[in-house]
Amino acid sequence: MNNQANQKLSPNHPLNTEQSELVNKIITFASDHLQRNDYPAVFTIYGEAGTGKSVVLSALFDCIQKLSHEKGTCFSNTHNYFLVNHPELLKVYKQIAGPLKELLKKNYMRPTSFINQMDKKDSSADVVVIDEAHLLLSQPDHYNNFYHNNQLTEIIKRAKIIVLVFDEYQVLRMKSFWTTERLQKITHQYAHKDYHLHHQFRMTAPDSLLNWFNDFTHGYLKPLNKNMWQNYDFRVFTDAEEMRQAIVHRNKEVGLARILSTSGYPSTLDGGKHYIKEGNFKIPWDQYNYTSTPWAEIPNTINEVGSIYTCQGFDLNYAGIIIGPPISQIPHTNQLKVNLDKITDIEMFKKRTDITNPQEKIKYEEKMVMNSLNVLFKRGIKGTYLYAHDPLLRQNLKHLFIEANNK
Repeated sequence: MNNQANQKLSPNHPLNTEQSELVNKIITFASDHLQRNDYPAVFTIYGEAGTGKSVVLSALFDCIQKLSHEKGTCFSNTHNYFLVNHPELLKVYKQIAGPLKELLKKNYMRPTSFINQMDKKDSSADVVVIDEAHLLLSQPDHYNNFYHNNQLTEIIKRAKIIVLVFDEYQVLRMKSFWTTERLQKITHQYAHKDYHLHHQFRMTAPDSLLNWFNDFTHGYLKPLNKNMWQNYDFRVFTDAEEMRQAIVHRNKEVGLARILSTSGYPSTLDGGKHYIKEGNFKIPWDQYNYTSTPWAEIPNTINEVGSIYTCQGFDLNYAGIIIGPPISQIPHTNQLKVNLDKITDIEMFKKRTDITNPQEKIKYEEKMVMNSLNVLFKRGIKGTYLYAHDPLLRQNLKHLFIEANNK
């Protein structure tokens, strides 16, 4: 299947110099520890959305699997796995594995499946690569048949070399609650190396607009400048239906243009349709995707609204983003606030016994709401369109946009 996600995550996707050197660094790290029988050893790649983390992992795993079929290397006959706790992304990796002889679909798994399979076979892995490690469960979750306390801890028990990518700004649920400190409390118990990716590859927007998005998700509505969207299609709408029509037009032109939204609208996994309504705009949430094709690449999803659960990890050409009821502006300030009582995603705030301070819990919950918006903000390669539910925020966004264009 020749789609955009497959092309980007294909091991044949060209790497830049830094990415190639990083793959070589990890291969050297893994081979050193395998040869010395010095394991478990953990290599962590840090990077925000769009910095090419998954591209590096895909190329790395392909390289390791090729080496596992060669004689005379420390990777010969090794048993290696690629894990991702994201069903839509897992579909893409399995599609990629199909035509490439060194890659087998069975080596791509959800973390719980890997843990259970290793236990069933009374076996362990040599190298485990983990994409989107910020989605690993950090408490038991019976819904996902995970009965241990922490998926990363359990994976490390069952592997020699662990390579993972992590972004604290993509932590979205309490059951997969992580901070960099919590991650390193586990990874730094072992032989380890950390690496930071900084360059944004996904979006063609200037750094100044990316910084504006980051300021927004840190709670501040900063002034706009039209230089922020040179060669990038950034727009603000006061009518959600108008924004939808613009996205439909872009989709007809170049494809992969979709409407996305934060929480704050009716949403239940009951098989029925639940609508997001904003004035004349009335479109249902994304439906559960039973196909092997990622949500954004199914043509009729232009008539649905995507969530963080269907778009995280994926590129869109254009993203039309609805900033829902949980995020509003504080009157007479440039500050934003999170309205936790307006969250409709029941999965977001599952109870944790290890966070007992109520203020600390609220702080983390508010951060996760802004993280979810950060995920949406970082989807659009060619353009990002915004609409805000909160009247004051909607009015001021438009005012800043008009003001910037008139300068």
